[in-house]
Amino acid sequence: MSLLSEERKQYILEQLDGGGKVRVVQLAKELQVSNETIRRDLAVLEEEKRLRRVYGGAVKVQYETGEPPYQQRQVLHHEAKQKIGRCAAALIQDGNTIYMDTGTTIHELAKALKGRKRITVLTNSLTVASLLRDSLSQGLFSGRIIILGGEISPDQQSVSGHLCLDMLGHFYVDKAFISVGGVSIVTGISDYDMNDSVISRTATSSAKEVIVLADYSKMGIQAFCHIAPMEKIDVVVCDHPYPPSWGQELELKGITWMVAGDIHPSAAPNGQYAAH
Repeated sequence: MSLLSEERKQYILEQLDGGGKVRVVQLAKELQVSNETIRRDLAVLEEEKRLRRVYGGAVKVQYETGEPPYQQRQVLHHEAKQKIGRCAAALIQDGNTIYMDTGTTIHELAKALKGRKRITVLTNSLTVASLLRDSLSQGLFSGRIIILGGEISPDQQSVSGHLCLDMLGHFYVDKAFISVGGVSIVTGISDYDMNDSVISRTATSSAKEVIVLADYSKMGIQAFCHIAPMEKIDVVVCDHPYPPSWGQELELKGITWMVAGDIHPSAAPNGQYAAH
């Protein structure tokens, strides 16, 4: 395989999306170029802030000291998060009991929750609880909101701790909507905050269906705190199709991939989902 510079760089980025890490020697072999050519390609991509070089290769760019505060994250990939939120809202049915975690993409799901009846929402997110309270009082949906108790984190706008875990343990839900910091086909879903990750891990274990909301920047990322293996996930809602190398594993694990669009999700011929 002999490719031009831009084609090589695109191939490198696709491999990063799939596995989160690439090695110089392996890329040189696959692309039939010298190790030095690959190193130059990696240097250019690092200057463009599309990867970070490490010894022997490169890894996908991620937060190394934890995510920024909640307010800063709200503006990152905002349009993609809006599309994902609208798509995920279409999965909620009348009478459902659902869990919503603390992510900024979940906030967009809460905004899109309209027209449903007899919904019970369980959450440890202060912003989600506040937003849904206003929607409920305006008659945008009917049901009830249960906010988990515990210690408040101003940075994450969330509630966590032993009291929160204990209260969560008293409930089972139909659907758990989880917003994550990273999705790896090998290691599963993960996040950066230890306390919130423990709550999300517990929620995934007690839900009949686990639905992960993540924009494409999270693909191939392995964040600090493990939440659940891919086998525990039923649906991933993303703004892009899955990385090309993930197809077989997703099928083996029985995971439905939904590509968020402007309105409602519908089946696509390739086994993924699109919106129209």
